[in-house]
Amino acid sequence: MSQPAESTMPSLEPLDVTRGSSGPPRAGSSQFPFALKSPIDGAALSDVVVTPLASLEGMLSAAREAQPLWAAVPLDERIRIIGKVKSRILDRAEEVAKCLNREVGKPEEEAILGEVLPTADGVDYWCAHIEDLLEPEELELDGTSYPRKSGVTTREARGVVALISPWNLPVALPLRTLVPALLAGNAILFKPSEVSPRSGQLVFELFDGILPKNVVQIIQGGGALGAALTAMDVDLVCFTGSVETGKKVALACALRLSPCSLELGGKDAAIVLADANLERAANGVVWGALMNAGQNCAGIERVYVEASIAPAFTAKVTELVLGLRMGVDVGPLTTKMQQNIVVGHVSLARSEGGRILAGGQAVGRGYGYAPTVMAIESDETPLMKDETFGPVIPIAVVANADEAIARANATRYGLTASVWTKNVKRGLEIGKKLRAGVVTVNNHSFTGALPGAPWSGHGETGYGITNSPLALDALTRPRFTLVDRNSATREMWWYPYTPALRTVALSLATLRSDSKGIVEKARALFRLVGGFMLRWRV
Repeated sequence: MSQPAESTMPSLEPLDVTRGSSGPPRAGSSQFPFALKSPIDGAALSDVVVTPLASLEGMLSAAREAQPLWAAVPLDERIRIIGKVKSRILDRAEEVAKCLNREVGKPEEEAILGEVLPTADGVDYWCAHIEDLLEPEELELDGTSYPRKSGVTTREARGVVALISPWNLPVALPLRTLVPALLAGNAILFKPSEVSPRSGQLVFELFDGILPKNVVQIIQGGGALGAALTAMDVDLVCFTGSVETGKKVALACALRLSPCSLELGGKDAAIVLADANLERAANGVVWGALMNAGQNCAGIERVYVEASIAPAFTAKVTELVLGLRMGVDVGPLTTKMQQNIVVGHVSLARSEGGRILAGGQAVGRGYGYAPTVMAIESDETPLMKDETFGPVIPIAVVANADEAIARANATRYGLTASVWTKNVKRGLEIGKKLRAGVVTVNNHSFTGALPGAPWSGHGETGYGITNSPLALDALTRPRFTLVDRNSATREMWWYPYTPALRTVALSLATLRSDSKGIVEKARALFRLVGGFMLRWRV
């Protein structure tokens, strides 16, 4: 890896990539939380060492010590340093792809297109824009009311950020937060999912030798470590994962009055209107639903298609799905637990009247599940209500767009949604009625790869924002600084309170009122001048 050139950075020890990765327990221990077998074929995975719970306080203290020194590094130098991550991940693209393939089952092409390239774009975006986004903003002050005063708002680093990331996009998702958080001057305690610790270690190593020691530290382990981390005195918790765990994170943060950013999944709907481009809609829905084996919080988990084109659309989707190759186009599910959830949702939907048109069964030596298409009548089955997170496309027929909107909105989630129509204006009008943080017309799911586009949602999707300048609202805190160059012995509104001050205050109220006439305001102005003169005689 390349080493940083001479710079004006404070003299700090280089990043230690083994921090937090020493000590028991190891594989085979009852406390070992990591997967030992690849979800593809059950082949053994490399060993990972658990971070001792007792080491967390020391790691937090080290981060507290490192953070202000890192924040003091000039911004242009921080940009130069973090900018190196772009080349590092691009140069290791094949290694990243192979790691993701072995550990979470993602096809290598999908890993490069979905995790490597968007991350490089994200580094470019933040390095190009962070200077403007952190630019101090001057406040305009009325010189009459606030003479010789000036104020400025700056964005300051939040401090120490706890980042807890999931296994479905274990490279791209943490880097969406790591890059802007570090550019803003924060230190990070990074805990990857116990399902994808090797991918997390690879992310951590992207910063090897370019950051001061302890600015980023990795915590490897299971739920107990995550719970302990959220209960610690960090300045922000960024969590992506399940609703149940997200609520626990929110509670832990609330007890400390500490902010948290939560992104907790979705049950995203696609609405296919009668005038849609049938070929494009079918291809787009299949990819949007089955990419990453459906293990995507923005994946299509419900399809509502207008009745007049439902037979043709459903037939085309089924044809496309039957042509997909397991292990090439669609990988396995990442965990046995996830496979069990998918099996359960499909089986229950079938018992409740749903018809399997393609797939519908576990396949392969690992945790594979055949890409599945189902015709669904009711939205009351868990396949249409709960997050399935698997390679299943449930298709429901609706009479019209209004029914589709109502059914799409009848969810406790609200991350993304899509509308498929040749009439873009109508698609946008429908999009405004959808309860979703991201709406696309004639596409789905990919906007998370756009670093300038905000990623957020409604309801149990959570209230976190990643990507776009809005992400800095969590990663920084505003500081307002006022400078007063007034040399008078006191301000007009200081003590003592006198009849003259009362006259001034009432006159100002009259002058600022929109309902007062010109004559009344002229009288108020006369009283104001007199009140000022009397006030300053005190």
